[in-house]
Amino acid sequence: MPVTADGLPETAASHDPGPPPGLVVVGRYDERPGYAVQRPRGAESWLFTWTLNGRGTLRQGRSETGAGAGDLVVLAPGTPHRYGVQQGADHWEFWWAHCGARPSWTAWLGPHGRGDGLYVVTPEPAGAGSHARIEAAFRRMLADARWTGTGTPPDTAPPDDRVAVAVAHGTTARELALCALEEVVLLTAGAARGTRSGTGVDPRVQRAQELIAADPGAPHTVRSLAAEVSLSPSRFAHLFTGQLGRSPMRALREARLQHAARLLESTDLSVERVAAASGFASPFHFNRVFRDRYGTPPGAYRAGSPMVGA
Repeated sequence: MPVTADGLPETAASHDPGPPPGLVVVGRYDERPGYAVQRPRGAESWLFTWTLNGRGTLRQGRSETGAGAGDLVVLAPGTPHRYGVQQGADHWEFWWAHCGARPSWTAWLGPHGRGDGLYVVTPEPAGAGSHARIEAAFRRMLADARWTGTGTPPDTAPPDDRVAVAVAHGTTARELALCALEEVVLLTAGAARGTRSGTGVDPRVQRAQELIAADPGAPHTVRSLAAEVSLSPSRFAHLFTGQLGRSPMRALREARLQHAARLLESTDLSVERVAAASGFASPFHFNRVFRDRYGTPPGAYRAGSPMVGA
């Protein structure tokens, strides 16, 4: 029977855009049948949900998905959406966060896109340790969002704090909360990518991808990557391009640009040092390719980032 959100009651005002992208808001709900939120114009910020127990239904534009325990479902801004307890389920217990997404996150979420800005990350069954670590990251996000910036920051939210909402006030609280959410994205998407052996991607290509992602600033070449996976350079380049649709060096450049964007968002390193740390020998070349990729030069990108400044 297909999952549907038809008939769910609306609990958000039709004009409610949700929190603005400059805020970081996190919460945990355990909702009963009848709970639903609808935004005909979508939200201004990204919405991340991670299900603990029960079942939810989320619709984004024309795309729709159910959500069960362990599923991370992400809704991009600007598209009509609605979500709530799935019909027939007795409850839906989930963590959620509204915020602006860091540009580097899209690389992790991209393979899990369902269309219309809906991303569904369903990791393969894992041990309790993985689930516990993700929940701990959300509890840390909640605690960090509550921190006022004075005194010692709390280690985590209380384990019995089942229904709570917090808005991060101040740069430090916001950055700490976003770091916790980034851990959630990496743990869920990373686990899903690492266990999807049925995708048809050759393990040697996967290994080369892992080497690039682990240290994009390293002096990788087609020859060095091929040697790591015991292939000739020509055979490796042909296999990599054929399976992923782009050459190894094209993939390396994209990884380096994403790494540079993260450094610009989260550090005060000079543009020259960001270029060097990301594997670009020439700052001039770095400025050109960064502008081609993100539509703005590195310095302007940093100045306009919502993660930088008060």
